[in-house]
Amino acid sequence: MQKTMVLHYPRLDTMLMVENTLKNARLAISKNELMRRLPKQIMRQTLNVILNYLECKGMIMLGEKGVLWIHNESPKMKKLLEKSVDAS
Repeated sequence: MQKTMVLHYPRLDTMLMVENTLKNARLAISKNELMRRLPKQIMRQTLNVILNYLECKGMIMLGEKGVLWIHNESPKMKKLLEKSVDAS
């Protein structure tokens, strides 16, 4: 991850807006398409900060075809992960 000077850090409501838009997308979408689907306009740099954060947390995957939400919030998955951690 490249360190650049951030002029504007995102607010929580902006983070949630981007998360919800990515969750509702069925396929990978480009950054431009993501910007179009957001209910409010945000700065490109702010979007990049949010996407870098979500990628570091393992919630999205950035690729050639765009951005894809990969985080699974199902209760079954949480139980499986807890069991796998306890077993080791």
